[in-house]
Amino acid sequence: MNTGNNWLIRHARAVMTGLPGHAARHAGPDIRVIDGRIAALGSLQPLPGEQVIDARDCVVYPAWVNTHHHLFQSLLKGEPQGLNQNLTPWLAATPYRFRAAFDAHSFRLAARVGLVELLRSGCATVADHHYLYYPGMPYDSAEILFEEAQALGMRFVLCRGGATQTRQLEADLPQALRPETLDAFVADVERLASRYHDPAGDSFRRIVMAPTTTLHSTTPQQLRETARAARALGLRLHSHLSETVDYLDVAQAKFGTSPVRFCAEQEWLGPDVWFAHLVKLLPDEIALLGQTGTGIAHCPQSNARLGSGIADIAALEVAGVAVSIGVDGAASNEAADMLCETHAAWLLQRARKGQLAQPRYAGGQFEGGADAATIEDVVRWATAGGARVLGLDQVGTLAVGQAADLAVYKLDDPRYYGLHDPAIGPVACGGRAHLKALLIGGQRRVEDDQVCGVDLADLGRQAHATVIALQRRAGLRA
Repeated sequence: MNTGNNWLIRHARAVMTGLPGHAARHAGPDIRVIDGRIAALGSLQPLPGEQVIDARDCVVYPAWVNTHHHLFQSLLKGEPQGLNQNLTPWLAATPYRFRAAFDAHSFRLAARVGLVELLRSGCATVADHHYLYYPGMPYDSAEILFEEAQALGMRFVLCRGGATQTRQLEADLPQALRPETLDAFVADVERLASRYHDPAGDSFRRIVMAPTTTLHSTTPQQLRETARAARALGLRLHSHLSETVDYLDVAQAKFGTSPVRFCAEQEWLGPDVWFAHLVKLLPDEIALLGQTGTGIAHCPQSNARLGSGIADIAALEVAGVAVSIGVDGAASNEAADMLCETHAAWLLQRARKGQLAQPRYAGGQFEGGADAATIEDVVRWATAGGARVLGLDQVGTLAVGQAADLAVYKLDDPRYYGLHDPAIGPVACGGRAHLKALLIGGQRRVEDDQVCGVDLADLGRQAHATVIALQRRAGLRA
């Protein structure tokens, strides 16, 4: 497999750029990559020694930027006890019940499975909200994550999660893990930042301060301390927020305010902050998020699977919120890849608006919600939007000077036959398009749907055996 970084992608049938407005599409049909960056788009001729990718009957997108994941959950898909549970009982039934069952081998394999699944959907950048930490942990999970991402050539952002206090549901579990002290938590973030964090706009390694939840995982004073510590280190901030109505109830009961206003009081809003989910928001919370330039990792499939609802992305974006897309953990999203996620984002925004339609005799003003989100919107959220919330301003778009992170999809499946506008195929038609090529920083990481250095059949066998081992360690098998 060729790993050079000077390329000419020729004869693309369509090019999506990730840019807004009329710039969302480029006529192409060719894209030149020199030294890992996009050098030209247009009608181009090969240069001497240039490697050519024939993109005839293919469409080209910016590589996806996934802004919220839990990679360790990649071996917890479809876990029966949590399959039909809402968020809080699901947490107890699946991720918390299995946390103590992971060792270094199973954790590494879960990370590899999740990263490969993302890679094969055309994803180059992954922000993993990794919260599986406890005092005296016998392996360095952060090191494993960075090693696995590096082996696949992916950009990796470690959102260092964890808790200094636990929910009652965790404390009651037989495999409960102890919380960390604030000093230990912050010290480890400092260690990771000194070892891995690269602030460059096309960085392959970033660290983010990311307590697991703002309402449950720490105290208000400690939350303020994490914000100040992160900003002193030049790090961004990330957490879960307002995923279900429970967040509204908890914020009101514990702090006498709304979740977003609570975060504002703890210095946890701003353009260096993004939250996963934001499904259940009050109107004044949307305004406050927009005024502060705070971001969202929209996770439509997990929110649907857990019955949490559908975030109002249209209203959030109009208010000024930075919108991105994340797949969340595979334990609440059995198809944790960016093609499935963007397809769901497109459909569910339309369904959300359509659900609000009323008959005209009752004051209704529209029939349905088909104008709620275009394919161009979704591509922009999942590429340029993701790069924005992560602070990676040199990735996420197909434009001269940007890092050459791009996916070439071959539309050779019957699901694309008869398609009037091929550009929309990878998102609109669902499923997983054949990935003819994926470049990350100009390096070819997928060629003709095959991931460099990965034996998928062997990975599947290992995953099956490790799931059985996890079940045994969790007491579910003899």
